[in-house]
Amino acid sequence: MDTELRFAILIDADNISDKYMKVILDETANNGVATYKRIYGDWTSPRLASWKNVLLDNSIIPMQQYSYTFGKSSTDSAMIIDAMDILYSGNVDGFCIVSSDSDFTRLAARLRESGMQVIGMGEEKTPKPFISACNQFKYLDLLYSNQQKQEKEEVLVEKQLETKNSGTASTKQQKVTSQEKELRRIRKTINAIIDKFSDEDGWLSSGKLGDQLSKRLPDFDVRNYGFSKLTLFIKSLGDYEIAKISIGGGQKQIHFRLKGN
Repeated sequence: MDTELRFAILIDADNISDKYMKVILDETANNGVATYKRIYGDWTSPRLASWKNVLLDNSIIPMQQYSYTFGKSSTDSAMIIDAMDILYSGNVDGFCIVSSDSDFTRLAARLRESGMQVIGMGEEKTPKPFISACNQFKYLDLLYSNQQKQEKEEVLVEKQLETKNSGTASTKQQKVTSQEKELRRIRKTINAIIDKFSDEDGWLSSGKLGDQLSKRLPDFDVRNYGFSKLTLFIKSLGDYEIAKISIGGGQKQIHFRLKGN
Protein backbone atom coordinates (compact mmCIF):
# COMPACT_ATOMS: atom_id res chain seq x y z
CA MET A 1 0.00 0.00 0.00
CA ASP A 2 1.37 3.45 -0.98
CA THR A 3 2.31 5.77 1.86
CA GLU A 4 0.27 8.96 1.81
CA LEU A 5 1.97 12.34 1.68
CA ARG A 6 1.86 14.29 4.93
CA PHE A 7 0.89 17.95 4.59
CA ALA A 8 1.05 21.02 6.80
CA ILE A 9 -1.91 23.32 6.18
CA LEU A 10 -1.00 26.95 6.94
CA ILE A 11 -3.83 29.48 6.49
CA ASP A 12 -3.55 33.26 6.30
CA ALA A 13 -6.76 34.40 8.05
CA ASP A 14 -6.15 38.02 6.99
CA ASN A 15 -7.29 37.39 3.42
CA ILE A 16 -9.06 34.01 3.37
CA SER A 17 -12.75 33.58 4.24
CA ASP A 18 -13.93 30.90 6.68
CA LYS A 19 -16.49 29.74 4.09
CA TYR A 20 -13.68 28.01 2.18
CA MET A 21 -12.74 25.64 5.01
CA LYS A 22 -14.46 22.53 3.64
CA VAL A 23 -12.93 23.08 0.21
CA ILE A 24 -9.45 23.48 1.76
CA LEU A 25 -9.72 20.24 3.75
CA ASP A 26 -11.24 18.26 0.86
CA GLU A 27 -8.52 19.37 -1.57
CA THR A 28 -5.83 18.45 0.95
CA ALA A 29 -7.43 15.03 1.48
CA ASN A 30 -7.29 14.47 -2.29
CA ASN A 31 -3.49 14.75 -2.11
CA GLY A 32 -2.58 13.28 1.29
CA VAL A 33 -3.21 13.63 5.00
CA ALA A 34 -3.02 16.82 7.07
CA THR A 35 -0.63 16.45 10.01
CA TYR A 36 -0.54 20.18 10.85
CA LYS A 37 -3.57 22.48 10.63
CA ARG A 38 -2.74 26.03 11.67
CA ILE A 39 -4.29 29.41 10.96
CA TYR A 40 -2.66 32.79 11.58
CA GLY A 41 -4.19 36.13 12.51
CA ASP A 42 -4.92 38.64 15.26
CA TRP A 43 -7.66 36.76 17.13
CA THR A 44 -8.36 39.77 19.37
CA SER A 45 -9.85 41.46 16.29
CA PRO A 46 -13.67 41.22 15.87
CA ARG A 47 -13.04 40.85 12.14
CA LEU A 48 -12.00 37.21 12.64
CA ALA A 49 -14.88 36.27 15.00
CA SER A 50 -16.64 34.23 12.28
CA TRP A 51 -13.74 31.75 12.29
CA LYS A 52 -14.37 30.54 15.86
CA ASN A 53 -16.83 27.70 15.22
CA VAL A 54 -15.04 26.68 12.02
CA LEU A 55 -11.78 26.19 13.92
CA LEU A 56 -13.47 24.19 16.69
CA ASP A 57 -15.38 21.96 14.26
CA ASN A 58 -12.29 21.15 12.19
CA SER A 59 -9.62 20.99 14.93
CA ILE A 60 -7.53 23.82 13.50
CA ILE A 61 -5.04 25.54 15.79
CA PRO A 62 -5.27 29.36 15.81
CA MET A 63 -1.86 31.05 16.03
CA GLN A 64 -2.04 34.48 17.63
CA GLN A 65 -0.16 37.25 15.86
CA TYR A 66 -0.74 40.83 16.98
CA SER A 67 -0.78 43.64 14.43
CA TYR A 68 2.05 45.78 15.73
CA THR A 69 1.63 48.51 13.09
CA PHE A 70 -1.61 49.72 11.54
CA GLY A 71 -1.94 48.65 7.92
CA LYS A 72 0.88 46.13 8.15
CA SER A 73 0.32 42.38 8.49
CA SER A 74 2.46 40.42 10.92
CA THR A 75 0.73 37.21 9.85
CA ASP A 76 3.03 36.67 6.87
CA SER A 77 6.23 36.57 8.90
CA ALA A 78 4.67 34.27 11.53
CA MET A 79 3.57 31.81 8.84
CA ILE A 80 6.95 31.87 7.16
CA ILE A 81 8.83 31.24 10.43
CA ASP A 82 6.51 28.34 11.32
CA ALA A 83 6.80 26.87 7.83
CA MET A 84 10.58 26.76 8.08
CA ASP A 85 10.41 25.21 11.57
CA ILE A 86 8.07 22.50 10.25
CA LEU A 87 10.31 21.96 7.23
CA TYR A 88 13.37 21.31 9.40
CA SER A 89 11.39 19.00 11.72
CA GLY A 90 11.21 16.48 8.85
CA ASN A 91 7.64 15.53 9.77
CA VAL A 92 5.94 16.46 6.49
CA ASP A 93 6.22 15.82 2.77
CA GLY A 94 4.45 18.96 1.64
CA PHE A 95 2.69 22.21 2.48
CA CYS A 96 -0.69 23.75 1.68
CA ILE A 97 -0.17 27.50 1.75
CA VAL A 98 -3.62 29.10 1.87
CA SER A 99 -3.49 32.78 0.93
CA SER A 100 -4.11 35.16 -1.96
CA ASP A 101 -1.03 37.17 -0.98
CA SER A 102 2.03 37.32 -3.22
CA ASP A 103 4.25 37.72 -0.14
CA PHE A 104 4.37 33.91 0.11
CA THR A 105 5.97 33.50 -3.32
CA ARG A 106 9.52 33.16 -1.97
CA LEU A 107 8.37 30.77 0.75
CA ALA A 108 6.71 28.45 -1.79
CA ALA A 109 9.87 28.50 -3.95
CA ARG A 110 12.09 27.79 -0.94
CA LEU A 111 9.97 24.84 0.19
CA ARG A 112 10.08 23.36 -3.32
CA GLU A 113 13.86 23.73 -3.33
CA SER A 114 13.88 21.47 -0.26
CA GLY A 115 11.90 18.79 -2.09
CA MET A 116 8.52 19.65 -0.62
CA GLN A 117 5.25 19.30 -2.52
CA VAL A 118 3.65 22.76 -2.37
CA ILE A 119 -0.07 23.27 -2.97
CA GLY A 120 -1.23 26.87 -3.06
CA MET A 121 -4.84 27.82 -2.40
CA GLY A 122 -6.40 31.23 -2.90
CA GLU A 123 -8.88 33.24 -4.89
CA GLU A 124 -8.67 34.17 -8.58
CA LYS A 125 -7.15 37.52 -7.58
CA THR A 126 -3.96 35.74 -6.40
CA PRO A 127 -0.89 37.21 -8.16
CA LYS A 128 0.69 35.02 -10.84
CA PRO A 129 4.16 34.80 -9.18
CA PHE A 130 2.74 32.98 -6.13
CA ILE A 131 0.71 30.64 -8.35
CA SER A 132 3.77 29.80 -10.46
CA ALA A 133 5.88 29.10 -7.36
CA CYS A 134 3.59 26.21 -6.31
CA ASN A 135 3.44 22.66 -7.66
CA GLN A 136 -0.34 23.03 -7.83
CA PHE A 137 -2.71 25.91 -7.22
CA LYS A 138 -6.41 25.65 -6.30
CA TYR A 139 -8.84 28.52 -6.89
CA LEU A 140 -10.99 28.45 -3.77
CA ASP A 141 -13.69 30.81 -5.05
CA LEU A 142 -14.29 28.67 -8.15
CA LEU A 143 -14.32 25.40 -6.21
CA TYR A 144 -16.63 26.91 -3.60
CA SER A 145 -19.01 28.19 -6.27
CA ASN A 146 -19.27 24.73 -7.85
CA GLN A 147 -19.79 23.19 -4.41
CA GLN A 148 -22.64 25.63 -3.68
CA LYS A 149 -24.37 24.82 -6.98
CA GLN A 150 -24.28 21.11 -6.20
CA GLU A 151 -25.64 21.66 -2.69
CA LYS A 152 -28.49 23.84 -3.99
CA GLU A 153 -29.47 21.09 -6.43
CA GLU A 154 -29.45 18.53 -3.61
CA VAL A 155 -31.56 20.78 -1.36
CA LEU A 156 -34.08 21.21 -4.16
CA VAL A 157 -34.39 17.44 -4.57
CA GLU A 158 -34.80 17.01 -0.80
CA LYS A 159 -37.56 19.62 -0.67
CA GLN A 160 -39.40 17.91 -3.52
CA LEU A 161 -39.23 14.60 -1.65
CA GLU A 162 -40.37 16.21 1.60
CA THR A 163 -43.30 17.90 -0.14
CA LYS A 164 -44.31 14.61 -1.73
CA ASN A 165 -44.29 12.77 1.62
CA SER A 166 -45.46 15.63 3.90
CA GLY A 167 -49.08 14.50 4.00
CA THR A 168 -48.38 10.99 5.27
CA ALA A 169 -45.15 11.21 7.31
CA SER A 170 -45.50 9.85 10.84
CA THR A 171 -43.11 10.63 13.71
CA LYS A 172 -41.28 7.36 13.07
CA GLN A 173 -40.99 8.15 9.36
CA GLN A 174 -39.62 11.62 10.20
CA LYS A 175 -36.83 10.02 12.25
CA VAL A 176 -36.00 7.78 9.31
CA THR A 177 -35.87 10.88 7.09
CA SER A 178 -33.32 12.40 9.47
CA GLN A 179 -31.11 9.32 9.13
CA GLU A 180 -31.61 9.38 5.37
CA LYS A 181 -30.19 12.92 5.29
CA GLU A 182 -27.08 11.62 7.00
CA LEU A 183 -26.84 8.77 4.50
CA ARG A 184 -27.10 11.29 1.66
CA ARG A 185 -24.13 13.13 3.13
CA ILE A 186 -22.17 9.87 3.18
CA ARG A 187 -23.25 8.99 -0.40
CA LYS A 188 -22.13 12.42 -1.57
CA THR A 189 -18.72 11.89 0.04
CA ILE A 190 -18.37 8.38 -1.40
CA ASN A 191 -19.26 9.65 -4.88
CA ALA A 192 -16.67 12.43 -4.62
CA ILE A 193 -13.99 9.93 -3.54
CA ILE A 194 -14.83 7.52 -6.38
CA ASP A 195 -14.82 10.39 -8.89
CA LYS A 196 -11.35 11.49 -7.70
CA PHE A 197 -9.55 8.18 -7.18
CA SER A 198 -11.23 5.51 -9.36
CA ASP A 199 -9.53 3.87 -12.34
CA GLU A 200 -10.60 4.31 -15.98
CA ASP A 201 -13.47 1.83 -15.51
CA GLY A 202 -14.75 3.62 -12.41
CA TRP A 203 -13.51 1.03 -9.88
CA LEU A 204 -12.04 1.98 -6.49
CA SER A 205 -10.56 -0.40 -3.93
CA SER A 206 -12.27 -0.84 -0.57
CA GLY A 207 -9.02 0.06 1.20
CA LYS A 208 -8.73 3.41 -0.55
CA LEU A 209 -12.40 4.20 -0.03
CA GLY A 210 -12.25 3.37 3.68
CA ASP A 211 -9.12 5.45 4.16
CA GLN A 212 -10.59 8.48 2.39
CA LEU A 213 -13.89 8.22 4.28
CA SER A 214 -12.09 8.30 7.64
CA LYS A 215 -10.17 11.40 6.54
CA ARG A 216 -13.21 13.32 5.30
CA LEU A 217 -15.79 12.09 7.83
CA PRO A 218 -13.96 11.44 11.15
CA ASP A 219 -17.24 10.42 12.83
CA PHE A 220 -18.08 7.79 10.20
CA ASP A 221 -18.26 4.21 11.51
CA VAL A 222 -20.24 1.44 9.79
CA ARG A 223 -21.20 0.08 13.21
CA ASN A 224 -23.33 3.20 13.72
CA TYR A 225 -25.60 1.78 11.00
CA GLY A 226 -25.65 -1.82 12.22
CA PHE A 227 -22.89 -3.23 10.02
CA SER A 228 -19.58 -4.88 10.89
CA LYS A 229 -17.81 -4.29 7.56
CA LEU A 230 -17.61 -1.48 5.02
CA THR A 231 -18.58 -3.82 2.15
CA LEU A 232 -21.89 -4.70 3.81
CA PHE A 233 -22.66 -1.04 4.45
CA ILE A 234 -21.88 -0.04 0.85
CA LYS A 235 -24.07 -2.89 -0.41
CA SER A 236 -26.98 -1.63 1.73
CA LEU A 237 -26.89 1.77 0.02
CA GLY A 238 -27.87 0.14 -3.28
CA ASP A 239 -26.06 2.66 -5.47
CA TYR A 240 -22.82 0.78 -6.07
CA GLU A 241 -21.49 -2.28 -7.86
CA ILE A 242 -19.21 -4.55 -5.85
CA ALA A 243 -16.61 -6.91 -7.35
CA LYS A 244 -13.46 -8.80 -6.44
CA ILE A 245 -10.67 -7.67 -8.76
CA SER A 246 -7.28 -9.34 -9.12
CA ILE A 247 -4.38 -7.22 -7.81
CA GLY A 248 -1.63 -9.67 -8.81
CA GLY A 249 0.08 -12.59 -7.11
CA GLY A 250 -3.15 -14.54 -7.11
CA GLN A 251 -4.74 -12.06 -4.70
CA LYS A 252 -8.07 -10.32 -5.13
CA GLN A 253 -9.42 -7.17 -3.53
CA ILE A 254 -12.95 -5.84 -3.18
CA HIS A 255 -13.67 -2.82 -5.37
CA PHE A 256 -16.66 -0.49 -5.69
CA ARG A 257 -18.07 1.73 -8.43
CA LEU A 258 -21.22 3.66 -9.14
CA LYS A 259 -23.94 1.68 -10.88
CA GLY A 260 -24.36 2.56 -14.54
CA ASN A 261 -20.63 3.18 -15.19
